[in-house]
Amino acid sequence: MAQQTTRSLSHLDWLEAEAIHILREGVAEGRNPVMLFSAGKDSTVLAHLAIRAFYPSPPPFPLLHIDSTWEFRSLLAFRDAFAERHGFKLVVYANEAGRAAGLNPFDHGDAYTTAMRTDALKQALDRGGYDIVFGGARRDEEKSRAKERIFSVRNEHHGWDPRQQRPELWRIFNTRLNKGQSLRVFPLSNWTETDIWAYALSRGIELAPLYFAEPRPVIERNGALIVVDDPARLPLRPGESATTESVRFRTLGCWPVTAAIRSEARDLASVVRETLTAGASERQGRLSDREGAGSLERQKREGYF
Repeated sequence: MAQQTTRSLSHLDWLEAEAIHILREGVAEGRNPVMLFSAGKDSTVLAHLAIRAFYPSPPPFPLLHIDSTWEFRSLLAFRDAFAERHGFKLVVYANEAGRAAGLNPFDHGDAYTTAMRTDALKQALDRGGYDIVFGGARRDEEKSRAKERIFSVRNEHHGWDPRQQRPELWRIFNTRLNKGQSLRVFPLSNWTETDIWAYALSRGIELAPLYFAEPRPVIERNGALIVVDDPARLPLRPGESATTESVRFRTLGCWPVTAAIRSEARDLASVVRETLTAGASERQGRLSDREGAGSLERQKREGYF
C-alpha cells in the first residue's frame, strides 16, 4: 500500500478553509445572498475569499456598499475599481432623506450614524430582499462583536438579540429562518487584525491606499489626527490649521471621525511588523466609538453591522 502523506495546514490555511466553508454553506442555504463591502481591509479580504470559494465561477452574489456620503474619496475609487476588476455587481445605497437633511458627523453625531449607516443598511436590505448577508466583522475588534455568532439571526426589523442566538457547537450552523428573519454571516469571525494583514501579504491582495503611509494633510483634534479629505467640507475650529504628516489608517470609516496614526509603513510587510508591536486597539481610530459605553451594542441591536 502506498504511503499517504498530508500537508500540514498553516494557521492562515485553516482560517481560509473555515471562511470558504462558511461562504459555501451560506450560499447553499440562502435564497438571495449579498456581501457587504466597505472597501476596507476586512471586506476586501472577504471578497477575495469569495472569489476563491466559487472559482472558476464568479461569486453568486453582489457587493453592497452603504455610502454614508462622508466616505474617503480614494476609498470610493478603490471600491469601483475592485468591483470592475473582479467582475462583481456593485450595489451602492445611501439614505437620500438623510443626505437631503444635511446630516453630518460634525453636528449630528450618533443621529448621523443611525440614519446614514444603520437605517441606510436596513433600507438597502429590505429593498434587495436579501436573506443571507455576509459581513467582514471580526470578534477581536470590539466587545459587542465578541458576542456574535458566525451565523447571526436577525428579526424582521434586522434587530439583533444576543439571547436568541443559536449554539454553534463543532462548527454546526443552523440556517433555518422564520418568516421575516435573515442571517448576518461573518466568515472572518475567528480572524484577528494581524491575520488580515498577514493573509493579504501572503496572497498578494491589493488593499486601499489609505492603509499605507504617505504625506497627508491633517489636523489634530481632541488628540486625534484627522486627514482633511475634502477641505471644502471640513469646518475648522478657531486655532486649527492643516499640516502635512506621514500617516496611515488601521481602520476606515467616515473620514471626519476616523483617526489616522503616524507611520512610515508604506507596504504590507511594514504594516504587519508595525501591527505586531502596536499597543493600542485598531478601533481606537473610530472616534464614534467613544460616544459612550454600550453605543455600539445599541446600534447592533437596532440593525447595524
